[in-house]
Amino acid sequence: MALSILAIGFTLLLLLGVPVGFAIGLASVATILFEGLPLAIVFQKMVGGMQVFSFLAIPFFVFAGELMLHGGIAERIVRFANSLVGHVRGGLGMSNVLGCTLFGGVAGSPLADVSAMGSVMIPLMKREGYHADYAVNVTTHAALVGALMPTSHNLIIYALAASGLAAVSVFDLILAALLPALLLTICNLAAAYLVARRRGYPTHGAFPGWAAVGRSFLAALPGLLVVLIILAGILSGVFTATESAATAVFWALAVTTLIYRSLGWHAFMQACAKACKTTGVVLFLIGISSAFGYFMALYEVPQQTGELLKSLSSSPWVIFLMVNLLLFLLGTFLDMAATILICTPIFLPICQQAGMDPTQFGIMLLINCALGLNTPPVGTTQFVGCAIGGISVGQVMRSIWPFYGALLLTLALVTFLPPLSLTLPALFK
Repeated sequence: MALSILAIGFTLLLLLGVPVGFAIGLASVATILFEGLPLAIVFQKMVGGMQVFSFLAIPFFVFAGELMLHGGIAERIVRFANSLVGHVRGGLGMSNVLGCTLFGGVAGSPLADVSAMGSVMIPLMKREGYHADYAVNVTTHAALVGALMPTSHNLIIYALAASGLAAVSVFDLILAALLPALLLTICNLAAAYLVARRRGYPTHGAFPGWAAVGRSFLAALPGLLVVLIILAGILSGVFTATESAATAVFWALAVTTLIYRSLGWHAFMQACAKACKTTGVVLFLIGISSAFGYFMALYEVPQQTGELLKSLSSSPWVIFLMVNLLLFLLGTFLDMAATILICTPIFLPICQQAGMDPTQFGIMLLINCALGLNTPPVGTTQFVGCAIGGISVGQVMRSIWPFYGALLLTLALVTFLPPLSLTLPALFK
């Protein structure tokens, strides 16, 4: 009965439009009252869930991404991407994919990626004769690569959500995400090119020459170096994964104030305010999800869910497919951080029992969460892209399938081809 109150209360509150964090908290309080336990348990679990040293990486990575967003790095990345692939048919779409991928590696946030690159590329593509739905779909799907990049705070959230269930290294996750991120970029480029050919979009001039590409690359290089600094620093042992986040902030400040000189005081304060807001939301979700996770462990939700899936099939492939479907459905109603925190304690043990490595599960989970970011009713990145493009979500959804195909192909390969996410971590053991 208590488990029913927890699940039904949470679902009803979500359907009523209550924010996820408050829906989790109110459902937990209702369960506590039904059980006759002291309410202090909820607050103890919340505070305990947030008092983890590794969580310091989250505000630092978020702040670094905001500094990059407000510091003019996106424009230089756009120029580099356009010089490289802008001459191909549908070249602005290809430039958009490449630019979003590069900026996603710097900012580590799909939402920041859409906001920065979309505000530049979507109006430009529309002026050049590209349809708004194509411009939005290219931008929003390419931006999802940011969730897999080394600067993504979602990697930290997953590592900490899995910490009580399996030994998951943040550095292993960073390495494991690199090949899937590259694959997703290639699939996005293919989808953008195929749609551009089918619609007959034009080319945009001749190739400017490698000298021009080199100049634009050098202009963008200081911003792009943050990814290399993080990987090299952790590999060499100069700093830990948590300390790398602080290093990213320092580098973002140095690049935007001393090299580019594009971060003014007003933009700096905007970055601070947005980083504080995002950090507060994420840490609140982490705290309240710790209380929610306490009840799921108490009522053996993972074990019962595992038994249910096993009763349907004993094949690991079928179990992985069903887990992916459930993650996708939940991801359409929950934000990325909430999905990671709620679903990891439930589905990680199930996939482990079926033979999946926790690191591989983390990458699979992140791609599912990214898919949810572009799927209504939550669809955060899609809503931002549609707002910039001046087009309805319904119009975008009608032509989204080639780009969904790119995501689903990457998800399938990550799920059923373990070396794709496990080869690089194994090389550096």
